[in-house]
Amino acid sequence: MSIVGTRMVEDGRTARQIFEEVMANPARTKFGFGEKLAIVNVDFQNAYTRIDEFKTAYETDPRQIEYVNTISRLARAKNMPVIWTHVAYAEDASDAGIWGTRTDTPDSLQNIKYDSRRHAFDDRCEIDHARDAVYTKRMPSPFFETPLQSLLVWHKVDTVVITGGSTSGCVRAAAVDSLSRGYRTIVPIETCADKHESYHFANLTDLQLKYADVEPVQTVIDWLESR
Repeated sequence: MSIVGTRMVEDGRTARQIFEEVMANPARTKFGFGEKLAIVNVDFQNAYTRIDEFKTAYETDPRQIEYVNTISRLARAKNMPVIWTHVAYAEDASDAGIWGTRTDTPDSLQNIKYDSRRHAFDDRCEIDHARDAVYTKRMPSPFFETPLQSLLVWHKVDTVVITGGSTSGCVRAAAVDSLSRGYRTIVPIETCADKHESYHFANLTDLQLKYADVEPVQTVIDWLESR
């Protein structure tokens, strides 16, 4: 039997090495930027950003929030929408559904309650509450059961820039949903975070190969400044 496909590769390379090789040798045309973007900042809440406070928090690039503030500020200056999401659940956790049944500890997902310290955005986030959209979501994708799609249609957005965490969870879900809705999708590398480099880089690789343009954050900064 002749083989033209691929048997699963097992060659000992790390996820970081594979990512770096994929980025250095692009094999696909980029989606690129369109005419108008939105910045979607996913789950910059204390439960996931304050590594000095919560076991559920994680950090990849120490300047992550600084970069997110920069591109959000530039987008606002160009009259492009900025969206922030965070997660929280009802006291009985019924709105977490089956997702909230795997563990039940003070750190469990479904035990992030409205107006709690875990639900609150990290103080380092520069959110313009007079202009930015803020949504509480309950599932991985910020598109699921939120007004995000309607907001993007209203603003005539054709490009979605996704930041936040985790890379392997909610950022990935956001990117897949964004592409599925017909948006050019950009994931700035330095603006995403995860608990382990294997999860982080494996998912960035997969996003780059299938669903998004994975770019240095400077690419987004340059595009916004050139508008």
